[in-house]
Amino acid sequence: MEALKDASRFYEVERRQFHAERPGFRINELQISPTQKVPWHYHTHVQDAFYVIEGSIRIFLQNPKEEVTLKPGDTYSVPPRRPHLVTNGGDTSATFLVLQGIGEYDFVPLVPKRDA
Repeated sequence: MEALKDASRFYEVERRQFHAERPGFRINELQISPTQKVPWHYHTHVQDAFYVIEGSIRIFLQNPKEEVTLKPGDTYSVPPRRPHLVTNGGDTSATFLVLQGIGEYDFVPLVPKRDA
């Protein structure tokens, strides 16, 4: 699929807030319900660094296949070009920061996988 410069319309979240955004770097705060997810995608140039504020999230990754669960205060980084999917890891809303950089942001959606 084609890379998107703005993926905010590609998937629903309870709340989205940008805390910082400049060329090559941004901090995005997301709140997702227990049924919402950030679909399979990767970024060509930027790393996603996750930091959980409230609730828990699960990050599914490919190449190699991996699953990570994060709780408040936990962090995890996904390097550029590594496909990943983010879901809520609990039964209440989850709030987390995504620090993205350093480089030009894009969102490259993938065909959905059955195993996540």
